Amino acid sequence: MDIQLIPLESGQTRQPPAQDLGFCLHFANRMFTQRYSKGRGWHDARIEPYGPLQLAPSTAVFHYAQLIFEGLKAYRRPDGHINLFRPMENMRRFNNSARRMAMATVDEEEHLEAICRLIELEHNWVPSLPDATLYIRPTMIALDDALGVHASATYLHFVIVSPVGPYFKEGFSPVPVYITDEYVRAVRGGVGEAKTGGNYAASLYAGEDARRRGYSQVLWLDALEHRWVEEVGAMNICFVYDNRRIVTPPLDGSVLPGVTRKSVIELGRHLGYEVAEEPVDVHQMLTDVKSGRITEVFGCGTAAVIAPVGKFGFHDEAIIINGNEPGPVAHHLYQQLTDIQFGRAPDPFGWTHTIRVNGQ
Repeated sequence: MDIQLIPLESGQTRQPPAQDLGFCLHFANRMFTQRYSKGRGWHDARIEPYGPLQLAPSTAVFHYAQLIFEGLKAYRRPDGHINLFRPMENMRRFNNSARRMAMATVDEEEHLEAICRLIELEHNWVPSLPDATLYIRPTMIALDDALGVHASATYLHFVIVSPVGPYFKEGFSPVPVYITDEYVRAVRGGVGEAKTGGNYAASLYAGEDARRRGYSQVLWLDALEHRWVEEVGAMNICFVYDNRRIVTPPLDGSVLPGVTRKSVIELGRHLGYEVAEEPVDVHQMLTDVKSGRITEVFGCGTAAVIAPVGKFGFHDEAIIINGNEPGPVAHHLYQQLTDIQFGRAPDPFGWTHTIRVNGQ
């Protein structure tokens, strides 16, 4: 891939924060951009200084929401080099989202190459702090400078990166999750399986309502019956039965196909757990939590990795899970998964892609 490198000018070089990273509050000095136009394809690939985008008020993305993005991470290895975790899964999902949103697709190998080149240049932004990572956000937006309800003929694809600490301020402590049967996020046949901004915009009102009630996240149910568990706002969801059987709702067109979800399924089976993708009835699930048949619940996603759930709120009832303590299955999976991601343990699956850092 022919990528033009635009040098940083005086005053454009910043140092990454040493502590208190937060989550996506600080962005590295450079970003990757390329543009698409019908008939010409992708062109003008650049790594350039991080900065504002100049867009007309009539730009299509503002009016018709043609926007997709991805989220993956870079992990500092003990030897100083850097791991990406299953990055081609994200490249493929990016294109799947693009197709669903009637947008141009990218060359997946070149997309990964661009990310690696950017990280090579900004490798000092990959934190060495415990559990800290570099969050990578590839994005594509519609660029047509005209109004009219149709797919854009021009697009901007860009990648920005940010050092991050844990997604939840509680760390690996259990998070409280509110179950809503009043609001819905997505419906089969819609765009729920695409990673597009509108899905997240649709979740904000219910998310704010949950926070007012003292909960960190929302657990979404299906849009038709308000009965079947789908996913949490920032992650997929898993239920552990009798400390040995892991169940997660199936991908039915309205659930995001999470890379961490897929990894939990494969790693769980490798570690000897029984893992199933099955419909989960919310009422039966809550009954099973109360009876102790469900011994723990956890979310899984790129941002949080594994997040134990310690409490469900449903209507006016609070249901405690496993004494509001992390369970052994979630802890086992978290440790095994993060050891692979950070290069602390062998990778028997070939999941990691290592970026060699000069001088390491």
